[in-house]
Amino acid sequence: MALLQTPDSNPIDYIDDEDFIALEIPQDMAGERLDKVLATFLPDYSRNRLKTWVEAGAVTVDGKVTKARYLLHGGESVKVFPQDMPEQFAFDSEDITLDVIYEDSSIIVINKPPGLVVHPAAGNWTGTLLNGLLFRYPELKSLPRAGIVHRLDKDTSGLMVVARTSQAQTALVKQLQERTVGRRYLALVWGNLPSQGKVLATVGRDQRDRLKMAAGSPQGKPAATVFRRLAKGLFSEASLALVECRLETGRTHQIRVHLESLGFPLLGDPVYRKKTPGAAKALPLMRQALHAYALTLEHPASHEVMTWFQLPPEDLIALLPCVGLSSEELPKKDALLASIANERR
Repeated sequence: MALLQTPDSNPIDYIDDEDFIALEIPQDMAGERLDKVLATFLPDYSRNRLKTWVEAGAVTVDGKVTKARYLLHGGESVKVFPQDMPEQFAFDSEDITLDVIYEDSSIIVINKPPGLVVHPAAGNWTGTLLNGLLFRYPELKSLPRAGIVHRLDKDTSGLMVVARTSQAQTALVKQLQERTVGRRYLALVWGNLPSQGKVLATVGRDQRDRLKMAAGSPQGKPAATVFRRLAKGLFSEASLALVECRLETGRTHQIRVHLESLGFPLLGDPVYRKKTPGAAKALPLMRQALHAYALTLEHPASHEVMTWFQLPPEDLIALLPCVGLSSEELPKKDALLASIANERR
């Protein structure tokens, strides 16, 4: 995957997921029923749910609504528009400890720990950040997604902003669409990553594995990740690097997919592992080494530009000396603030 330097101009999603799932039906599935093929490609959804979506007109074949028993000819373009199900609106409030680093009457900024799912979904209807938000801030029940406007993967740690009012949610969504929200991540990657660069490659569902995302997919959405190497490290003779990544778009698994597409997978990533060295098996890390360490936005009420900074949690800090790095090589808050102020001039 080439390193490109020109940004794209397409708007981003306001939350890090897809509006629809695109499928290209292979020729060897000619004669198969639509519902059966959907179940094959989308194993994370039940067959009954997929059938309900087809009957509701939320699935198109070459742009046309059809029946679940429709026999495919091969070569069709299918789009699936996932629909909310009734159980998704029955969210319970739960007393979950939240690391709130800032709150006022408009917004909440949270330092999400690794292992915490952000939004309820199949297999995770309880124990999520959203459930904890509803317990601590009951007024969020009146807002879509309880005020959540973007999210982090379950095993990615770091900063997230949540709206407390509909006005704040609208303003934050607009900032995300206009790409004025600054989101910076720290990552540890395998290999000799260049000192800096920018990845421009679409991100969409992997056509061979529907549980994964893929870079460069024709059905994917434009995505841009800017990276800067902060330091080099070594683990069992395998090269690695501490990297700062800055998002210009917010696609599902974007940083993980983009860096793997260049040949530099994240340490500890259980899914995107191409070119991961054998030494990784001995690595004392149980998740991908990715942390959202800085968040910048315009406050939706005061219009003040605000920045929050959060060092990585203990599991990543403890990993640094194991891979030939030290905490002194992590970004410093004062330097970050100066860099952000200079970028916004």
